[in-house]
Amino acid sequence: MAIDEQENEPKTSLGRLTRRSFLSHVGAATAATAIAPLASSSASAEGAPTEAASTKIPGTVPITLRVNGQSHAVQIDPRATLLDTLRETLHLTGTKKGCDHGQCGACTVHLNERRINSCLALAVMQQNAEIITIEGIGGLETLHPMQDAFVEHDGFQCGYCTSGQIMSAVAMVKEPWGKTDADVREAMSGNICRCGAYPNIVAAVQAVRRMS
Repeated sequence: MAIDEQENEPKTSLGRLTRRSFLSHVGAATAATAIAPLASSSASAEGAPTEAASTKIPGTVPITLRVNGQSHAVQIDPRATLLDTLRETLHLTGTKKGCDHGQCGACTVHLNERRINSCLALAVMQQNAEIITIEGIGGLETLHPMQDAFVEHDGFQCGYCTSGQIMSAVAMVKEPWGKTDADVREAMSGNICRCGAYPNIVAAVQAVRRMS
């Protein structure tokens, strides 16, 4: 006596399970899984931000930096240097990263009217300081006299060290150095130019010093 194949097929709460019904259920489950995140993100966009979006990065601290006359509230790693915070967090990329060891001067900025290597300063320690970067001393329409002098005297070639050179030179003019070219070279010795534009840099600095 022949056995009906359908009688041997397993049954579920949805009825008799066939190959067609199994594939149908799997397809419906897959579609639901794919659509659920989209529906969730759509609801989040219309309502309050999701918890993940509002969660702060573990290990960071809130600080406020005053840069170029503006206050910036940021969340940073407490180990972050002022250089990296300026470039990566505030997106002020005029300050360049050269050696990252305080030896080339490409990262020179002004901190409370004094020039420093920003790669050697922790950002978290500068909350009450007035920080000036190359973006803060002049723009395309109103160049700082030192920027004008660097252009006039060809005080740069590749330009990578130029922002640090200019920031150091602006500070140096206000410092008690002698009047000779040798004095300028000594005062600017912390700023390295791989292209070797030193004679033109000295000429630019001296031109500004004669104006003041």
